[in-house]
Amino acid sequence: MRLFSKRHQPPGTPPGTLHRRTAQEAPPSSIHLLDYSKHAVMEFDQPDLNEIGDRLNAASISWLRINGLPDADWMRQFGDLIELHPLVQEDILNGGQRPKLEPYEDQLFLVMNIPELHDGSIEVEQLYLIWHQHYLVTFYTGSEATFEPLLKRVRKAGTRLRSQGLDYLAYSILDLAIDMAFPVLESLGLELEELEERLLDHPDPSILHEVHSMKRVLILLRRAVWPQRDVINQLLRDEEGWLSEPVKPYLRDCYDHTVRIMDLVESYRDASASLHDLYLSNVSLRMNDIMRVLTVIATIFIPLTFIVGVYGMNFDRSASPWNMPELGWPYGYLAVWGLMVAIAGLMLWFFRRKKWL
Repeated sequence: MRLFSKRHQPPGTPPGTLHRRTAQEAPPSSIHLLDYSKHAVMEFDQPDLNEIGDRLNAASISWLRINGLPDADWMRQFGDLIELHPLVQEDILNGGQRPKLEPYEDQLFLVMNIPELHDGSIEVEQLYLIWHQHYLVTFYTGSEATFEPLLKRVRKAGTRLRSQGLDYLAYSILDLAIDMAFPVLESLGLELEELEERLLDHPDPSILHEVHSMKRVLILLRRAVWPQRDVINQLLRDEEGWLSEPVKPYLRDCYDHTVRIMDLVESYRDASASLHDLYLSNVSLRMNDIMRVLTVIATIFIPLTFIVGVYGMNFDRSASPWNMPELGWPYGYLAVWGLMVAIAGLMLWFFRRKKWL
């Protein structure tokens, strides 16, 4: 699981200072502008700042999508264009922010975490949403394909998204960001089931290492998605008129999704802890089985060892008729063997009757 890339400002840096990243540090960014109304959709790829300023002030609904993070110079010019607060610019460029909602005069600034699956590994990307009463701006550090289902709904005529206002678009983006956690959690659930089956079949120290890795992933995932419930709850208590009454029920459903996600994360954390206990129990049980078998073998051989020890004593039979008379019997050797086999058989029967075997 890749952690957030944090570019902290040096101590003592004034608030709102934009961090200038190197070419190696700056990811490639793409800019897409989507203008739509109930009757038409227009899309612009890589528009310049002048074109962005003209389109954001249009009467239609505008959604500016920026994939990746731009450099400090572009961010400063863009911030001047839409009157973006310097602290918001700093938060976007520095990254690694906790999910939050902050009002700034005529804008809302939201930070959300989106977990994504990439070749079996989980990466938590960040979505920054700037909500103005006339437009939305999103900065996203993950894959552009994440928003493709939402874009298909915008491009298709007659959808609810096309007929609703800007607040419904904001809800749809937040709903997509939250629901991205479900396939990730489903993958983790399948992995937990597989680990449980392997632990039951053959507990191995390597599996214990995987269980610890799973617990660490769940802790990091919980840290990433837990605050998003508070963000949606804070938005539901909106008193500034950002949400229309028809959109609030949809956002309440989005809040329910955050609760379900947290329930799943907590249940998976409990399951991973149970797997750790299951591993220790299985190892202890296997050790008990091994010790029981060894104890039975050792117990059976104790009387047999005593018998062969007795007949291994070198007393002279010619000195006294009581010195081991069995050594003079024609079938003495076979008699000793028969006695030892009989003792071993009786002990096995006794152990089975006591259910020790």
